[in-house]
Amino acid sequence: MHIYDEYCEAMFTIACRYLPKEEAKEAMQEGFLKAFLHIKNFENTRTFGAWLKRIVINQCIDVLKKKKLETVSIENHSLEIVEEEDWLFDIEITKEQISKAIDQLSNKYQFVLKLYLMEGYDHAEISEILGIAIKTSRTQLRRGKLQLRELLKKQLNEARY
Repeated sequence: MHIYDEYCEAMFTIACRYLPKEEAKEAMQEGFLKAFLHIKNFENTRTFGAWLKRIVINQCIDVLKKKKLETVSIENHSLEIVEEEDWLFDIEITKEQISKAIDQLSNKYQFVLKLYLMEGYDHAEISEILGIAIKTSRTQLRRGKLQLRELLKKQLNEARY
């Protein structure tokens, strides 16, 4: 119970990034259950919180996949070089506005952006979590970032006028 009390608020916050509150609560609880049932698989190579966070995120993604979420492979599309450090936005934009704008993007871009920006995963980890190629993760990040920029520019212009 001590472990649950220590991590439940943080894991719920993470789950809410992917799912509505009721579904997030359920996914978080399922994540804890999986963690407790598989505690013997925990390796001290990373912190318990990081291990649990990954389980909760995977549980959220599983819930979304059950809703028939599909990621589209881009194997046959041309790829572009990604400038991952180019994340400059207008200073007037808040973190909350960015988060709400991300929620308006298509799911495939939402997942990659949230895992990369909010959770701090790299493309190899995102690839493993979502079951997509690393280059697909990179491309979806780039395309999601471009769409996010356009959406934020539009919102900022509307707010100014």
